[in-house]
Amino acid sequence: MLTHLDSDGHARMVDVTEKNVTCREAIAEAWVRMRAETAQLIVSGGHPKGDVFAVARIAGIQAAKRTSELIPLCHPLLLSSVSVTLSLERGNRVRIVAGCKLAGQTGVEMEALTAASVAALTLYDMCKAVDRGMSIESVRLLHKSGGKSGIYEAPTP
Repeated sequence: MLTHLDSDGHARMVDVTEKNVTCREAIAEAWVRMRAETAQLIVSGGHPKGDVFAVARIAGIQAAKRTSELIPLCHPLLLSSVSVTLSLERGNRVRIVAGCKLAGQTGVEMEALTAASVAALTLYDMCKAVDRGMSIESVRLLHKSGGKSGIYEAPTP
């Protein structure tokens, strides 16, 4: 059953009033593929726009905090922690991992996914002048815990 639909099939915000407050956590990832020269420009600190990873990290954190403004039926949440890490992998791919935590009545999967996605989009925006062929790939939930449905771990690709 899709929880964002009422019995008549109309969109609705899920009522979490009766749910227990539990510690909830979600971790999501996104990948950005680019030319090796673009990756080298980022890690060498030679990008004319400055520290690309720092800007993308801040954008991801800010996005997690504003998820309910972007996704229509998401609850506004009081996040207790947001982390975004970016690392160069295999020479020309940047892996972005975003984690969100709170003690609350609903999960933080959308916040983690939004953080990873916006960090990836920011990376693209910062580097598009030197590499318009970059691609954002494989945005997905890696882990979720807390709440009635328990723990989810994504299968290893």
